[in-house]
Amino acid sequence: MLKRNEIAVVGAAETTRLGVIPDMSNIQLHADCALNAMADAGLKPSDIDGIACAGESPTNMAHYLGLTPRWVDGTGVGGCSFMIHVRHAAAAISAGLCKTVLITHGESGKSQIGLNRAPASRSSLMGQFEMPYGVYGPPSMFTIPVLRMMKETGLTEEHLATVAVQQRKWSSQNPRAAMQQLCTVDDVLNSRMIAWPFRLFMCCLVTDGGGALILTSAERAKDMPQKPVYIAGTGESVETPLLSQMADFTRSRAFRVAGPAAFEAAGKDLGFVGRGEAGPFIMEGHTAPGGKLPMNTNGGGLSYTHTGMYGMFALQESVRQMRGTAPAQVKGAKTSVCHGVGGMFAASGTIIFTNEA
Repeated sequence: MLKRNEIAVVGAAETTRLGVIPDMSNIQLHADCALNAMADAGLKPSDIDGIACAGESPTNMAHYLGLTPRWVDGTGVGGCSFMIHVRHAAAAISAGLCKTVLITHGESGKSQIGLNRAPASRSSLMGQFEMPYGVYGPPSMFTIPVLRMMKETGLTEEHLATVAVQQRKWSSQNPRAAMQQLCTVDDVLNSRMIAWPFRLFMCCLVTDGGGALILTSAERAKDMPQKPVYIAGTGESVETPLLSQMADFTRSRAFRVAGPAAFEAAGKDLGFVGRGEAGPFIMEGHTAPGGKLPMNTNGGGLSYTHTGMYGMFALQESVRQMRGTAPAQVKGAKTSVCHGVGGMFAASGTIIFTNEA
């Protein structure tokens, strides 16, 4: 079993630009952030002996970057793939399969240049059992569990709108964020309807960009130029590719495996609020700047950036917070929880970081 704080992140960087990047292809975005992460860690391609990526073949990336890895991971389960890559890479380094792992993400989600994202085929499970009924894509799929939550727990449109408002408070402090202007609950509720109860300001952005991480042992990290960010706990799981086949719309099995596994490894507890308490908790400002549970401190997928698979950007912000270099830095932050979803609640990955050795 992976020991707490045995592995560290020593390189972290995003693509040079974020937003609309029509002059760079999908694989170029991967390479851009990879080179930026290597520069951040003071490493060169020949120092890398492990590679992991999603949205692009690790074979393609190794060739493109001139790497000859001893360990490879091409796990692709949606936005949380990169959390799972971190978990797998940490285990591989611990087991001696490799020494230094590069994890890359690049996605031309807005410009669609060289994007490797195949549409669901008619013969797939989704194509057979959900698409014929008009259920396809986030707007018509994420709404289904939300509607169940609203019915069972009292979650309201105002609660949902407040999430967007709080995220904008964070992004207003972030020069790299796509959306920096503050908004109100009324602004959100008056924005264009997409799929009830989701309105435009409740939906994530569609952008180009990417990010990369470099991991190595905590021992080797002592000699690296950046402050090490240690991995305290990890978890992963998957449930079903079909939203309609979730055992419970309001309780993801994948979340309930991945989250507790990471917290158990880190020696911490999971469960910030009780069932049905999330909406009021957010409305009271606890996740906003100055709150007791700062959340999505870069502005999140609603206001910072969202290329299609968001997980890498959450990892990047976690590392920045632990390094003390985030644009909206949480004073005295010592632990960061990075929890991701893949597909439509199909998969989950959780990483807990700390800056305390």
